[in-house]
Amino acid sequence: FHECLSSPVDQLKSYILTQRGADAFLPEITPSAAPQPFLPLLAPSPLSPFTNSTIPKLSGLCMLNFTASQSLMTMTSTDCWAAFAPLLANVICCPQLHATLVILVGQLSKETGVLALNRTLAKPCLSDIEQVLEGQGASDDLKQVCLIHPSNLTEASCPVKDVDEFENTVNSSELLASCEKIDPVKECCDQVCQGAISDAATRIALKSSDPLSMDGTHVLPEYSTRVNDCKTVVLRWLASKLNPYRAKEVLRVLTNCNVNKVCPLVFPNMRHVANSCGNGISNQTACCDAMDSYVSHLQKQTLITNLQALDCATALGLKLQTYNITKNVYSLCHISLKDFSLQVSGCLLPSLPSDATFDNFSGISFICDLNDNIPAPWPNPSLLPASSCNKTVRIPALPAATNAQSSKK
Repeated sequence: FHECLSSPVDQLKSYILTQRGADAFLPEITPSAAPQPFLPLLAPSPLSPFTNSTIPKLSGLCMLNFTASQSLMTMTSTDCWAAFAPLLANVICCPQLHATLVILVGQLSKETGVLALNRTLAKPCLSDIEQVLEGQGASDDLKQVCLIHPSNLTEASCPVKDVDEFENTVNSSELLASCEKIDPVKECCDQVCQGAISDAATRIALKSSDPLSMDGTHVLPEYSTRVNDCKTVVLRWLASKLNPYRAKEVLRVLTNCNVNKVCPLVFPNMRHVANSCGNGISNQTACCDAMDSYVSHLQKQTLITNLQALDCATALGLKLQTYNITKNVYSLCHISLKDFSLQVSGCLLPSLPSDATFDNFSGISFICDLNDNIPAPWPNPSLLPASSCNKTVRIPALPAATNAQSSKK
């Protein structure tokens, strides 16, 4: 445990990783060989500091009901556990933390009739949230890891925060019907709930006493910011109409629709690869050594989903092509999708929302997906990248079954 705290990237292998079947979102990229089962690593029992909780020092000023949301707070603290928070930030920790903020304010609105905290209370409330989470093992650096501020609890630039005014402005029954039974597989493509949220946010954004004009077909940045702030208000209203667990499921699906569209990796300078692999690749060994060295830097950044890995493979391939690397170096050097994720036994996270789990025997565990060696696709710049919403694509072969395989879902 202490080694993990001091060096989380190198020590992650000491914790259990759990496999799930291939994701329904993922387009097919046929594996070059039959996929092999992934055997999870059994972790040692955690030491006592892992399970100890500390009593948070609360401000006494915040009205948020942490007791009623105890299971939500516990789940968030596990998802953002100290040693893992930076590594799970993009896919698990920060989406769960932002959902928690929305739900806490949304649930409070049932008592106050207001879908936001005022600016005076936002700061102590955010501090109290941090204290509660840290007391259960979460990172003490969540504000920096997830870029949260007291304004995340206010209405920000949105002109509507009163529940009655909100419900008189939007078609609330249609909004609830569109989002209360969200389909986690279809939503990202069909955007039923997302469309209803955008429509409601646009309606309440236009209630401002100082409406911002649009310059032709271009939306002013201030207006775009206002609509985004209003989307948060809309989400809080939804959270007030659903129980916390159901609200959490809806919010996490919506977040993952956006998460899976973007590669979160930072690509360092690739001139060394260009020198070794450009102009026809005269020395295959030197080229692959350079590629392996480059990819090893990507493997130290963060855990990503299987769909993000596809985005990252495309993004890197297109960048390499600008350096006159025309041959498929992914195939030449055996680069797989899992090579783009933090190297915890080649773990890619599932593109559907998942959470970390804790038990007294295995400690912290999280789901790994796509453990077969699916080759990274070399992009064709003349063709648009395949969309996961393309109804004609097929999902990849399922990993081979194994008795050691388990699932927490």
